[in-house]
Amino acid sequence: MPRVTGSARPNVLLIMVDQLAAQWLPAYGASVVRAPALGALAARSVVFDAAYCASPLCAPSRAAMLCGRFASAVSVWDNAAELRASLPTFVHVLRAAGYRTCLAGKMHFVGPDQLHGFERRLTTDVYPSGFDWTPDWTRPVADRLPWYHSVASVLEPARTVASLQTDYDDEVAFHAVRELHDMARSGDDRPFLLVASFTNPHDPWEVPGRYWDLYDAAAIDLPAVPMLSWDETDPHSRRLRVMSGIDDVTLGDEDVRRARHGYYAAISYVDERIGSVLSALRECGFDEDTVIVFTADHGEFLGERGLWYKMSFLEPAARVPLFVRLAGGSGAGRRVAEPVSLVDVAPTLIGLAGDSAAPCGWDGSSLVSAVVDSGAGGARGAGRGAVICEYHAEGVNAPAAMIRDERYKLIVCRGDPDQLFDLSRDPLELVNLADAAEGAPVVRRLRGELERRLDLPDIERRVLESQRERRVVAGALSTGEVLAWDYQPHVDASMQYVRTREDLYDLQRRGRLEAR
Repeated sequence: MPRVTGSARPNVLLIMVDQLAAQWLPAYGASVVRAPALGALAARSVVFDAAYCASPLCAPSRAAMLCGRFASAVSVWDNAAELRASLPTFVHVLRAAGYRTCLAGKMHFVGPDQLHGFERRLTTDVYPSGFDWTPDWTRPVADRLPWYHSVASVLEPARTVASLQTDYDDEVAFHAVRELHDMARSGDDRPFLLVASFTNPHDPWEVPGRYWDLYDAAAIDLPAVPMLSWDETDPHSRRLRVMSGIDDVTLGDEDVRRARHGYYAAISYVDERIGSVLSALRECGFDEDTVIVFTADHGEFLGERGLWYKMSFLEPAARVPLFVRLAGGSGAGRRVAEPVSLVDVAPTLIGLAGDSAAPCGWDGSSLVSAVVDSGAGGARGAGRGAVICEYHAEGVNAPAAMIRDERYKLIVCRGDPDQLFDLSRDPLELVNLADAAEGAPVVRRLRGELERRLDLPDIERRVLESQRERRVVAGALSTGEVLAWDYQPHVDASMQYVRTREDLYDLQRRGRLEAR
């Protein structure tokens, strides 16, 4: 059995990537993509086949995951909304329980608190931590702000020697591996939480040649659903096309293949970085005592339906990979079909660490019963009902939400027609059943549950108020002397290597971590 109670609490290694839909991994059927490290991890894990982000945008999805609460509950509406320092995260809970807590990589914290329970943070972040990217629902969606996604990333994937994205992820992998080595050498027997969070395969897709060369350009698959005509497209997808300038260019099959080529190469690149962290975990002797969770903050359309990036509740943008490898390896190879959410990660990790207390109540449900069930017939579900996903950022002018049960997905946004899909019969989400006779009772049922769990009119009021306040503050903070909140890693080199008065040979002995 995995170590879930008592004094032998498991270590936790949470590995995240950015903008990776489940469908682009071999573990979920992507035959073209090469990701051997993640494939091997999936084979040793419980794999969730219907895991959804909390919001199809970085900061709100990550904040909701850390807190185990809906993005609206923690008021992280968009990529420039502050996560309050007073909000408990699962990092706080594990730290209070005696865990060492460390972050290497991206978490997109906005505001002056850049730790949120982590004792140590080994790198800076990729994106800014201020209010400059605040959306404005009072402006037309077609009024593009300079930080919006642009179709330029689709037009300019590159085979590179180096890039900003890979520079960052090289650093994340290096520091995560070094941290594992340091913990193994420390003699400290406390359990640890280590988060290694990478920015790939987020666009732009600028990848070293050896990963690009893993793929035959002619073998790159084209979208299962080609670009839909304007009349065939739902209003929100039209807004995404306008925001990103997708209809301003003409993309041929070779353009789409080249963009996909860059994305697949970015997956292979980050897979190798992940492999280095997993190898270090084994080499340090931590593997059997560590729960490993792998996921992504949201997905990527990658040309499906003519769309790119995320910001949608359709499957390529909202469905994410989720693997849980238990300490000791129990449950390897099993799959869970029941829909789950990233807000379930917090209560699950707390449960696997031997506790079930919620600091302020969870919106998520613990998946411990699903991952530790060893009975025949596969893993049990959590009995949690339908999952909810929210979107309150650029591209809408009112709150948007999705609710998904084991068969149906309902998407709502004030001013847009409802969308209802039967995913059991229509996995590509091409037939909207919201106005069909068979769909009416399903819409009533799912909308009723959604409205019991989310107060959309109140959320709209709060979003507009937050946007107004942040625009004032952002304008003021960009005037005069600017002091950024971005995290600055501190390194004290005065005690590193051989710069102390201690015995040289004793230092060298303590610095050696022998191979196992």
